[in-house]
Amino acid sequence: MTVSELTKTIEKLAPLADAEDFDNVGLLVGEPHTQVSGVLVTLDTLEAVVDEAIDKGCNLIVSFHPIIFGGLKKITGKNYVERTVLKAIRHNICIYATHTALDNSLEGVNAKICEVLGLGDTSILIPKKDHLAKLTTYVPKKDMAKVQQALFEAGGGNLGHYSECSFTVQGTGSFKPNEQAQPVLGTKGKRHLEEEVQLSLTFEKQLENKLIQALLKSHPYEVVAHEIVHLENRHPFKGLGMVGDLEHPMPVTEFLSLLKDRMRAKVVRHTVVPYKTVQKIAVLGGSGAFAIHAAKMAGADVLVTADIKYHEFLQAEDQLLIADIGHFETEQFTKNLLVDYLKKKIPNFAIHLSETKTNPIKYF
Repeated sequence: MTVSELTKTIEKLAPLADAEDFDNVGLLVGEPHTQVSGVLVTLDTLEAVVDEAIDKGCNLIVSFHPIIFGGLKKITGKNYVERTVLKAIRHNICIYATHTALDNSLEGVNAKICEVLGLGDTSILIPKKDHLAKLTTYVPKKDMAKVQQALFEAGGGNLGHYSECSFTVQGTGSFKPNEQAQPVLGTKGKRHLEEEVQLSLTFEKQLENKLIQALLKSHPYEVVAHEIVHLENRHPFKGLGMVGDLEHPMPVTEFLSLLKDRMRAKVVRHTVVPYKTVQKIAVLGGSGAFAIHAAKMAGADVLVTADIKYHEFLQAEDQLLIADIGHFETEQFTKNLLVDYLKKKIPNFAIHLSETKTNPIKYF
């Protein structure tokens, strides 16, 4: 299996098009055609992780965080990023990162936190916007099924756990071919009426070119009438953070103890407790101050996240319990998620969970 083939499997879980614009995801070091000898899955790619990959015979590191985030103007080994990249190149080790592509996944980072905390009835906290579009085209009735199937196969009509979603309306189309036209139906110089079907379906915007190619290839007309509208709808199954419910309301102190225990947190920094019990819990792995307003709007009792600053805690305003358990702590189970996913999708392949401790923060 090549790096490209293996990472395409990961991208079914975390499509790179779903990553945030500021991010740097995908294959960061190495060549896509490299044959994979083994995979090491880690939260962070550091020099010690590259050493572990060498020891275990792995030439592909799948990392959550990207080791290369900003632009590299030189690779001289003067800092930990450059040293890590140099060592990986010297030993022909590829590095691939998922980061916010996995953050935005319905089965990604935040779904794992919900699973660890035992939350049910989960949904996306901040649905992704500017991600959906709608295609409308007009097809002769006898060709509708063929065109519809081609668009489905190109990825149109998929939304969450549903696929092959579309809407049709029957009507009459008219056109008059001129002398230069090569009409499939009708006669040059005469207006033609044809029983047609208006076919509409939504799709994710990154698939636009693929859908257009499928439409033009499958449609019988010489000139294919179609419209594409970019939607303002938020994607209900992709986005940052999640919100879910505990099975039963729980006293605040009991929940904080559960949170600390299950998330293996050394400490929980939290705001004043505005109520006695909690049940609706919002979670956002990594730095999550930007989710405070969304958690309030979702009616959450608690926001579990990390990297909250002093003045950001004040935004709780006695309407929300903010619980900061640490950046590493919120994301630590991500590598387990990826290992479980890959072993299920690619059984009998050498996939290893990194044993290197990468949390740079220590507690006294």
